[in-house]
Amino acid sequence: MRVLQAGGGSCVPLKGAVVDIWHCDALGVYSDAVDAGFNTKGKNFLRGYQVSDANGLVTFQTIYPGWYQGRAVHIHFKVRTSFADGKSSEFTSQFFFDDAFSDKVYTVSPYNAKTAVRGTKNANDGIFKEAGNSMILNVVSDGAGYAANFDIGMKL
Repeated sequence: MRVLQAGGGSCVPLKGAVVDIWHCDALGVYSDAVDAGFNTKGKNFLRGYQVSDANGLVTFQTIYPGWYQGRAVHIHFKVRTSFADGKSSEFTSQFFFDDAFSDKVYTVSPYNAKTAVRGTKNANDGIFKEAGNSMILNVVSDGAGYAANFDIGMKL
């Protein structure tokens, strides 16, 4: 991810932004959460943060997110900034994935251990409908795995 400060008709890298991500595991379980099917309170997995460098960059390495009923495949993220003058800002959103790509991922282990049928795809997800296609990560092959880049401009 590259965090940029937008304004005055241009975008410049934003150093020092704190970027958090979190998502569920292959079977749709979040860490530090209580749900009807699991209790992971006090456990910490698939959550992390980084501080953007001088180029506004942060890099996360993680697994492909799982899914759960009622939601399309997604990764949550939050960008937080603070300045010497005491001003701060916070932006929270979600990344989504191409449904056809997710369908392929979910045919392999451990994702295929889930016996339920994934019923919510992007077009039926209320949050995706608000965010739109601009929040779909363009996933490309990268050696033994996959990678995606995303620029986020913040008007501060």
